[in-house]
Amino acid sequence: MKLFLDTASVSEIRRMWEVGILDGVTTNPSLVSKEGRVFEDIIEEICALGVPSVSAEVVATDVDGMLREGHHLAALHPSIYVKIPMTAAGLQATKQLSREKIRVNMTLVFSANQALLAAKVGAAYVSPFIGRLDDQGQDGMELIRDIHTIYQAYKYPTEILVASIRHPIHVLEAAKIGADIGTMPFAVMEKLVQHPLTDIGLARFLKDWEKVPVRAKVTGPGPQSTR
Repeated sequence: MKLFLDTASVSEIRRMWEVGILDGVTTNPSLVSKEGRVFEDIIEEICALGVPSVSAEVVATDVDGMLREGHHLAALHPSIYVKIPMTAAGLQATKQLSREKIRVNMTLVFSANQALLAAKVGAAYVSPFIGRLDDQGQDGMELIRDIHTIYQAYKYPTEILVASIRHPIHVLEAAKIGADIGTMPFAVMEKLVQHPLTDIGLARFLKDWEKVPVRAKVTGPGPQSTR
């Protein structure tokens, strides 16, 4: 499963990119607003790091506006996926953009029927929001199972991008189901690396190593040539 960061913080993205576990980035208007910077500047800086998939969202709600913004965003960098909301207008815009080979991430998906429609109009990604469903007393992960079953049955190429991930268990369950991508906040991705037994084990190894005799360490410059 590919791991994406759900953030517009370039410093967070750079950190995980350097670690080597990051496959992509998703942004949205709320995340961008926290940065206090020009939207296009943020997106271009993220793409400049080498991130191969960067989702940037339109804010128009009509078809013409979505198409206009979609063309603008796609022209910023080849790594851009245009995020479009799951509405009737969004479906129409996605169909047109996909015909033009512009990749669309259809967002704000909350039902398997919506995911089916996203696949039918050619969306590259579908983003079901599992955490928000959990907040409403529904089983968000059950939605991922349903979408995965439908896409497997009809061989849709649309990738399932699990969004609104709240904790590492969401990541684990999505991976077990076979979701293509999980996008998460920086804090959740950090937790994927951590385990208290790893910390305890490392501390014990280092303490035991102090008891092991070792050869004297050579410091300073190495042997000088006699020539």
